[in-house]
Amino acid sequence: MQLSGVFAQAMEWYKSPSMSQHRRILPIVLILAPALAGCGMFKSGPTATEITERNARLPPEVVYNNGINALQKQDYQTAVNDFNDIEQNTPYSPWATNAQLMHGYAEYLRSHYSDAISALNRYIDLHPADRDIAYAYYLRALCYYEQISDVQREQATTQEAIDALQEVVNRFPNSAYARDAQLKIDLGEDQLAGHEMVIGKWYEKQHLYAAAIGRYQVVINNYQTTNHTAEALERLTELYLKLGLTDEARRTAAVLAYNYPGSKWYQEAYAKLASTDVINPKTGDVVTSDADTTADTGSVQQKPTVMPQPKSSGGFFGWLF
Repeated sequence: MQLSGVFAQAMEWYKSPSMSQHRRILPIVLILAPALAGCGMFKSGPTATEITERNARLPPEVVYNNGINALQKQDYQTAVNDFNDIEQNTPYSPWATNAQLMHGYAEYLRSHYSDAISALNRYIDLHPADRDIAYAYYLRALCYYEQISDVQREQATTQEAIDALQEVVNRFPNSAYARDAQLKIDLGEDQLAGHEMVIGKWYEKQHLYAAAIGRYQVVINNYQTTNHTAEALERLTELYLKLGLTDEARRTAAVLAYNYPGSKWYQEAYAKLASTDVINPKTGDVVTSDADTTADTGSVQQKPTVMPQPKSSGGFFGWLF
């Protein structure tokens, strides 16, 4: 059917007396759509099956370049299909090796992390000595890292990310990937410490002090270099005071004083020790102290008698308890 004839018939019908005033407001495109579709004006692109059949007839380097072009256009599904077709059609060609890695990269770009990890695992297993193997390990670690949730949620993925990043550091210690992986490991450990602090604070609000102490001690023992250590020490000091363990409180505050003398957390710990008459607020002298008596001699072990007043600068984390 000629397109001019289609328009002529449609307009003749549109203007006829049989058309109500209500129907005349319909867009002309709705009237012409069936006719235009029959003329092939709205023909859709090739289906996924047609693309796969086409790729089977093309050289792998052409399909690979098509996949790269699709990536640049952010058409990630097409890129994944192209790279996957290379793996299926020419599994032993050099292009298949590159396609496996780019398949994982395309899945990563569209945030399909599980699919990306599967593709990268296949690449790592099949090509452990490939020149791009360090990048494959790094990209796989990033897939875990990008799935890290906030500190309020379960942190199993954070630990998986740290483990994968640590593998990059161990296997390729002199690479640029290792340097970035180490930075991300530090951030991941800070995340884990933050999660422990969230749980500890919740226990503390519920007056479950023993459970809270356990969480804060995990931060101090396992995540000493994170940003949460000073707060954990301060909260331990507070809990020991609530439990009447004044010597434990004072020793914990002493660790805090040594490592973070200028921090707000030591200032708060010092104030709490003073407000509970454990130390003299002006001099730092110990006012009350638990007496530790040895089982065999009954002698009293001497305790430090002065708490240093808060300072304006920090120190290094050198010792604990």
